[in-house]
Amino acid sequence: MLITLVAGARPNFMKIAPIIHAIKKAQNNGIAIMYRLVHTGQHYDKKMSSDFFEQLNIPEPDINLECGGGTQAEQTAAIMVKFEKELLNNRPNLVIVVGDVTSTMTCTITAKKLCIDVAHVEAGIRSGDMTMPEEINRIVTDSICDHFYTTSNYANELLRKQQVPESKIHFVGNTMIDTLYHNLHKTIQPDFWNQYQLSNKNYFLITLHRPSNVDNPEKLNSLLKEIMLATSDYPVIFPVHPRTKHIIDQLDIQYERLIMIDPQPYLQFIYLVQHSKGIITDSGGITEEATVLQIPCITLRNSTERPETITMGTNELIGDDMEKMHQCLQLILQNKWKSGTVPPLWDGKTAERIVENIAKNYLQKKVAITETF
Repeated sequence: MLITLVAGARPNFMKIAPIIHAIKKAQNNGIAIMYRLVHTGQHYDKKMSSDFFEQLNIPEPDINLECGGGTQAEQTAAIMVKFEKELLNNRPNLVIVVGDVTSTMTCTITAKKLCIDVAHVEAGIRSGDMTMPEEINRIVTDSICDHFYTTSNYANELLRKQQVPESKIHFVGNTMIDTLYHNLHKTIQPDFWNQYQLSNKNYFLITLHRPSNVDNPEKLNSLLKEIMLATSDYPVIFPVHPRTKHIIDQLDIQYERLIMIDPQPYLQFIYLVQHSKGIITDSGGITEEATVLQIPCITLRNSTERPETITMGTNELIGDDMEKMHQCLQLILQNKWKSGTVPPLWDGKTAERIVENIAKNYLQKKVAITETF
């Protein structure tokens, strides 16, 4: 059996790595699964892509489609054209897509038009916010894929409401948490740690990249001002996302405690997460990592596709309510933040369950057909 694994952007790399390791483990156990790793090149900055392959022990991609840059439509078209050629030259039994980036949706459409089965890892999550490109990617992907590997009961219920057959819904857990558990013992203290006299729980970490938060210079400036006012005298570490940097460069930002740095490789970034006093973010994935690591987390969005991080975890959704942000940060500063629990099946074994399920659904089926003839 041949599987095509698709990785396109930074979050994909954390989600695909444990699947590769699980496939290799299955191969060592005599299971006839081969894979071909396709990197669409959607993120092409070294700090946002290649470092992840190196640190997470992912082999070099079999092919890089080099589809970085351009508008959403231009990138979608480029990926479709090049991925179709890849599938025609190396036709797999199954394509696995992960997450909710442009590559996820585009490669799903391309594979299905060639009558190739597609499995979606992290299926069924929804924010309800149609202004997010990721929400459109999720809806389109889940409307045509064949197998749905889910991270939560919320996702399971949504898929059931959409009449997805129970036999296609596979509640397996969260592959990004597999990567987190597998690498906690390898996290790396960033080079600037001593330069800024950082120590455990003595700083806040912020990440901002959503258009609603960063595309308007005035709003971004206001957000940073309120964050600095509400974080007492703690240092604030801000890895600046590429889409945020060109806005930041237009602003006259001068806060002595605000430490703006380049995007960090995975092992350095997780070190910053696990040692932070608290996190302020508009990312979905970071809320999952914060939940598992029991780090207080404030999300500057009006909706989330990961409600379990709020109902069970350490995350709180505040939108752009600055008064609420101040209240939340006061609770963190006073060590009165809510405690959380780790959601079911976020145990580091998700990828193994996925590969086991694939072997059951495809290899056993193939054996049965062979025996019939």
